[in-house]
Amino acid sequence: MTSKKLDSKIPQGPIQEKWENHKFQTKLVNPSNKRKYKVLVVGTGLAGASAAATLSELGYQVEAFCIQDSPRRAHSIAAQGGINAAKNYTNDGDSIWRLFYDTVKGGDYRAREANVYRLAQVSANIIDQCAAQGVPFARDYGGYLANRSFGGAQVSRTFYARGQTGQQLLLGAYSSLQKEASKGKVNIHTRCELVDVVVIDGRARGIVTRDIVSGEFKKFSADAVLLCTGGYGNVYYLSTNAMASNCSAAWRAYKKGAYFANPCFTQIHPTCIPVHGDHQSKLTLMSESLRNDGRVWVPKNKDDKRKPQDIPEEDRDYYLERIYPSFGNLVPRDVASRNAKAQVDQGKGVGSTGVAVYLDFKDAIERDGRDAIEARYGNLFEMYQRITDDDPYILPMRIYPAVHYTMGGLWVDYNLMTTVPGLFALGEANFSDHGANRLGASALMQGLADGYFVIPYTIGGFFAENRPDDITTDHPAFDEAMKSSRDLFEKIMAVKGTKPVDYFHRELGQIMWENVGMARSADGLKKAIEEIPKLKEQFWSDVKIPGDGTNVNVELEKAARVADFLELGELMARDALDREESCGGHFREESQTPENEALRNDDDFCHVSAWEFKGVAAAPEKHMEELNFEYVKLSQRSYK
Repeated sequence: MTSKKLDSKIPQGPIQEKWENHKFQTKLVNPSNKRKYKVLVVGTGLAGASAAATLSELGYQVEAFCIQDSPRRAHSIAAQGGINAAKNYTNDGDSIWRLFYDTVKGGDYRAREANVYRLAQVSANIIDQCAAQGVPFARDYGGYLANRSFGGAQVSRTFYARGQTGQQLLLGAYSSLQKEASKGKVNIHTRCELVDVVVIDGRARGIVTRDIVSGEFKKFSADAVLLCTGGYGNVYYLSTNAMASNCSAAWRAYKKGAYFANPCFTQIHPTCIPVHGDHQSKLTLMSESLRNDGRVWVPKNKDDKRKPQDIPEEDRDYYLERIYPSFGNLVPRDVASRNAKAQVDQGKGVGSTGVAVYLDFKDAIERDGRDAIEARYGNLFEMYQRITDDDPYILPMRIYPAVHYTMGGLWVDYNLMTTVPGLFALGEANFSDHGANRLGASALMQGLADGYFVIPYTIGGFFAENRPDDITTDHPAFDEAMKSSRDLFEKIMAVKGTKPVDYFHRELGQIMWENVGMARSADGLKKAIEEIPKLKEQFWSDVKIPGDGTNVNVELEKAARVADFLELGELMARDALDREESCGGHFREESQTPENEALRNDDDFCHVSAWEFKGVAAAPEKHMEELNFEYVKLSQRSYK
């Protein structure tokens, strides 16, 4: 069932002026009045830490929540390759407009133009902000900030700190957050997770949390809630996400009225260490930046089992360079991933499993010298060697695509507000800026743009029209949310089945990877929609949780998250089945060009699909936001 069209609240006027005009027209809150408003920031990665620090500096009361024992352990710390910004330091033709164009095209024309242009506009400010915080960006011989290229672009716009960019950026945001905490202006709650969003009279007014250590449930009221809780890639079980990454905060918001947009838009990263065992619980990312200097290849001949050093040049197929001569190894992630799978499906895969391709640095080392390559990627090479016991300076890396990022998320308007007034979503938790495929190095850009430069303006506009009132945690809605949260965990504990939580998560992951993975078909998606409810029913009748809920219980934590993943997985399959086209990371086998590229259906699917929860036993309702491309003409993507 399809219902109303969504209002994105995109400002009028030329795209170059929309954000500046919007900021000027947005009502302001007097500095002395800001201290009257309380904001709850859930998640302390790049989006959450930057938002919490900035809002506190502006004068708002801020409570920050993280599931880790420190905000420094947020998953943003694992990002490797870099952060994009349109500063054109290399004088190679970059600009705000080119970053905007590359992002819209890279997302296969399924993102809002206005949001993407704003992101490109504020990108340069992010680098200045982080450099001022002391982030040790790489520099060239003259002392200027260095750049490198990433997939989907023909310019060098990616700023980096070796292979530890996410770590350094998070430490910068963390230092700002801790500064505010040391002043008593931010109260940081560690080792606790959101278990429900409290909505009163249609507006988000607080949250219920569960202390992971003690099992205690707590209530917090506020004037606005910010969800900065990352993506949902762990629905596949095996992914590059941290083990604790989950969808629960966003999913609980979905059940309280926040629409979930484009859940089928998931990104498979082409440069990951392949699966190497049946009992593996996560996969390791190898930064896309490696494709600047590494060449991707497979043997030309099917089932060629020679060692890579024994395969001569004439028997190697550098297939990305052959198929996409303009971009070569730096095609976007969705393109590189599908091509790697195609080579493996043809029997040209390498390694003991045959499910991998080579990423070779031999030419780069001969050209630039080992010292130069080590300076760029030394920590990544060391990590690869520790995991595989192969020296990438001598032998090519073995890589294969793996689940990495999710472009879908909670639907938000131009102000980053969900369909629940007062509930905002930032960073990977929302859907807004990447369309059907995220360009490499743009995740960090979006998270910091949302936290440092967007939400401080837009939340002020919301507060200016919604004065503080006297609603507290004594309101009956908090008691109801507290009871339903306790009931959920007690229900899980009461099952007393025979199978551990990981059994169900692994089974769900297998269903998702086989049917809602890199290649999707109507039959496979229907199969997933049939199988997931059966697995969900088995979960609620046979999951085994040892211990109790009054102290640290990792299995209980995981069980609540897997229960949400089971429901989300079904919604992802429904969304993928409904979207009868291929675009970006969503590849329907029925919709491809004669050259096996993604074939969009702009007539029927040039829109955002936003799903409304209608009850556990009912099908969700689809709402649409039409996408209009006024500045970047709709066209078939080509990287050849």
